[in-house]
Amino acid sequence: MEKENNFTENENKPETKTNYQTIGNISKKSDFHFGKQVVVPFISGVVGAGVVLGACFGIPSISQNLFKTTQNNTSSSTSNNSSASSSVNTNLVSLANYSETGVGVAQKVLPSVVGIKVEYSVSSIFYRNMTSTATAEGSGIIISEDGYILTNNHIINSSSSSSFYEVGKANKVVVTLYNDETEYEGSIVGTDEETDLAVIKIDKTGLTAAELGDSDSLQVGEFAMAIGNPLGMQSSVSSGMISAVNRKVTSDGKTYTLIQTDTAINSGNSGGALVNSNGQVIGINTLKMSGSGIEGMGFAIPINSAKPIYEQLIQYNKVKRPYLGISGRDLDKETADANNLVVGIYILSIDEFSAAEKAGLKIGDVIVKADGKDITTMDELNEIKNTHSIGDEMTLTVNRNGNEKEVKVTLQEQ
Repeated sequence: MEKENNFTENENKPETKTNYQTIGNISKKSDFHFGKQVVVPFISGVVGAGVVLGACFGIPSISQNLFKTTQNNTSSSTSNNSSASSSVNTNLVSLANYSETGVGVAQKVLPSVVGIKVEYSVSSIFYRNMTSTATAEGSGIIISEDGYILTNNHIINSSSSSSFYEVGKANKVVVTLYNDETEYEGSIVGTDEETDLAVIKIDKTGLTAAELGDSDSLQVGEFAMAIGNPLGMQSSVSSGMISAVNRKVTSDGKTYTLIQTDTAINSGNSGGALVNSNGQVIGINTLKMSGSGIEGMGFAIPINSAKPIYEQLIQYNKVKRPYLGISGRDLDKETADANNLVVGIYILSIDEFSAAEKAGLKIGDVIVKADGKDITTMDELNEIKNTHSIGDEMTLTVNRNGNEKEVKVTLQEQ
């Protein structure tokens, strides 16, 4: 993934001792980096009292509790007995089939969803010799009977920093299975920050692998169930429906194409399963939107998007992607005009020996087109780049000193 310059910084000072019973603020990275909740990443939108889009990864004692219980008080007006009884509809609709569906789906999928507890090292920026540990928890999905487990990257790879502290990558991962109090130590197979996916493995066979569904065939309004460990309450289920598909959501500077659901998703659900009425996994729960006046807005990574990622993580311990080798800044019209430039992507840096350097791109060039298509952001550039394979040639149009020129770039492996 190409790097995009970040001009903002979240500064949160973590506590160094964690209690799983106290739930932490999960502004993404999860619970969608530790800034995701040990500085959980936020999507900030100021709507009313504020909106936070955060990963559903439980980092208990490092942030504020986002989750409040609301109570709806209902009142009813009554009239005389005869008029009330005459308005009652006695043609009741049975929910037996719905209940049977929920019970059947839960019984099928629960054995395939695990709890994950992670331990991180936290060091002080001011006192380098002072270190402590922090713990957090999330969920995972068993994808093979021999112990491979799919989860979110932000659970396993939450390294982040602020002006006060630095959080390292996970140094210990513990997995608990359904109806099994044994704690299994997990090893990290591979992580992918770009898609927020990761694979871990435990040394155990005979596990119940989840059946995977087809997320491309989802329809708005169909049944959905979320299974995971919200607030540390292992093997919890909640149900609802598919609210939207192909929803573009930006979190922590990255844009994802996700499934939206009104199924309850909370801290600790991150990495857990979103399943359909056949008990097939259709998504990996990863984000929720929370704030005053907001309910029922959760998001999951489509399983069809996740399959090629976890397959590469298992095979190569990483995801092989075509690579340009640049860091850039998006230029809007105001910024471009102020600096006598054009709208596009300003190249801030070029990696040595990269495809970009070999093709002759220069710092200060403004990329305005990719493969003949007008682009203005790094996200658009990466989207077009990722349609190519390693070794493919990509055509970039750049503005250099007021003149446009085409540059042919042969993409390398990242």
